[in-house]
Amino acid sequence: MTEAWVRIEDWMRRHASASTSVLARPAAQESIAAAEAELGLPFPAELAESLRRHDGLTEWANILPEAAPLSVVGIVEYRQMRMEIAPDVDGFARHGAEAEPWWHERWLPFGDGGSGLQVIDLRPGSGFGRVGWAPTSNPADFSDSWPSLEAYLTTVADALETGGAAGVWYPYLTIDGAPWWGLGGEAELNGEPLRAAPQR
Repeated sequence: MTEAWVRIEDWMRRHASASTSVLARPAAQESIAAAEAELGLPFPAELAESLRRHDGLTEWANILPEAAPLSVVGIVEYRQMRMEIAPDVDGFARHGAEAEPWWHERWLPFGDGGSGLQVIDLRPGSGFGRVGWAPTSNPADFSDSWPSLEAYLTTVADALETGGAAGVWYPYLTIDGAPWWGLGGEAELNGEPLRAAPQR
């Protein structure tokens, strides 16, 4: 986990140095423990290790392809919000044999993507630790999930270093030199040119 973050940071220092300031300082272990106690749900080791590297971002940035990583405070706030809303929208129910619910009490948010949350699945079983997507307006989706948070961040680091993809997302640099993740073949963002992210 830490190794993946170090690789991402190294790439940013070389190719998008101005954006490194958005990576927040480490979360204190006391803050993580307090959040676990408040939620009544232990953080998986990978999430705790990630937070001890960066407690989210200091401001929104497209550092990771699917969602902006949340701080400890953000994780608590978003989970509590979902837990409060779910009973009012039948959000804990599965509407189909293979369908996921809108929310589950054993999901922890990792990232905020605007239209939904990137979540870590802590339900017992073979899917424990996988990273999926919980949209704002639809049931959650783990069909293209990452097997673990470490696997997700390692794939991101691989994509940055090789110019490959993380899922369907490819790394670019904006005209201002900031990282951006988009679909393959994208050439512009808001009318401004994008260029493929340099490798290594």
